[in-house]
Amino acid sequence: MKVKWKALLTKTLIWLLAEILLDTMGLDTLADYSEFVFDKNAIVYIS
Repeated sequence: MKVKWKALLTKTLIWLLAEILLDTMGLDTLADYSEFVFDKNAIVYIS
C-alpha cells in the first residue's frame, strides 16, 4: 500500500489549522458537534 504523503500532509495541516482557528474563536465544540451530526456511519439508538 502506497501512501500519498503530500495529500496526507496537506489534509493534516488543514485540519490542524482549522482546529486551532476554531478553538481560538470558541467554535471548536460546534465543529465537533457538526462532525457527529453529519457522520454517515453514526449509529442511532432509539430508546
